[in-house]
Amino acid sequence: MSTVTELPIAHTDPINAKILAISEDRIQGFVRDPIGVIAEQSDVDAETVIERVRAMLRAGTIRRVRQTLMATNLAEGALVAWQYPAEKLDAAFDYMVKDDPFSGHVVIRSTDAATPGSNYRLWTTVKVPQGYSIEKHCAMIGRLTGAEHFRVMPANRIFALGVGHVRRKGMEPGSKSDAPAEAKDTTKVVLSELDWRVLTALKREVEPDEFVRDLWRARAAEAGVPLETFYEVAESLNARKVIGRFSTFLEHVKPLQTGERVTRFNALFHWAVPHGREIEAGREVGRFHILTHCYWREGGAEFRDVNIMAVAHGTEKESVLAHKAAIDEHLASIGIPVSYTNVFWGGRSEIKPSEISPFAYVAFCRTLGVDPETMRE
Repeated sequence: MSTVTELPIAHTDPINAKILAISEDRIQGFVRDPIGVIAEQSDVDAETVIERVRAMLRAGTIRRVRQTLMATNLAEGALVAWQYPAEKLDAAFDYMVKDDPFSGHVVIRSTDAATPGSNYRLWTTVKVPQGYSIEKHCAMIGRLTGAEHFRVMPANRIFALGVGHVRRKGMEPGSKSDAPAEAKDTTKVVLSELDWRVLTALKREVEPDEFVRDLWRARAAEAGVPLETFYEVAESLNARKVIGRFSTFLEHVKPLQTGERVTRFNALFHWAVPHGREIEAGREVGRFHILTHCYWREGGAEFRDVNIMAVAHGTEKESVLAHKAAIDEHLASIGIPVSYTNVFWGGRSEIKPSEISPFAYVAFCRTLGVDPETMRE
């Protein structure tokens, strides 16, 4: 077996690229043998998959490996736009990253010109456990960080959710599925104590030495259940649509150890479509392969009533804009009018999983001297 120092760690290495094209976002739901599935679909043997993923994880090419959840079906979640005085923006960014475990993606964004909402520079995803108020949470965080205003935008429907930066490299503008995207709802699922025990063990990030073929055996022990029970509960959670994908997440924000960048431009697209046509428009936008995320969210008056939002990444700004132009042309060609559209470009950025455990939320509130009961809806 090769040593780690001998193994290629670049995402562009041909074998690594074959693995990543599958492991980034092609393993949907819970599977008992994710490494075996990656090996089969990438046509790379399982031992090599283990070697290469471990090496890329240790080198930072892959920033994390984990079983993702459909957190919108487990917790109250939203995209939140924050307005801060310029002198407080970076400190607020740092707080969201380091001190609020319920904030996930944290991005400072800008527009190419002064437009509605462009004074909202900090954008975060926020989740709180069921029964707690996301508005109250944001108000509490806003007070602590000196926010002037914030806008909470829950997802009414999800049309695209999957990373896959390697397989999107070189993708032609206009590439889309043959049929409109599925509109996934965000109905909350209530879990039992056993469900939470298994889910907590299931979702924890995989360390390099834990990335073994019999991946879930140690997690079952962690949850305090037999392996077969762990499988059964995980498969039940999957059937209830609260499991996302098993994924290797590339470091696509910072330069890699090799000096390369996976992407350079991160764009949040906004469209305002007629009231009543949000699902139709979202399904049409969501079918475009370049998009990693696509949602129906209500932007409100601050953002000219935009209601369809999507994210795309690329190494060249012109290419990202060409992909958006293709989506704009498609909407026009099928008779969906757009009264307003904009692009918010990502700058400083950190990405981490949001905590969703109700036990963790109670502990967090108490560290701030806040009675958790006052944070309920």
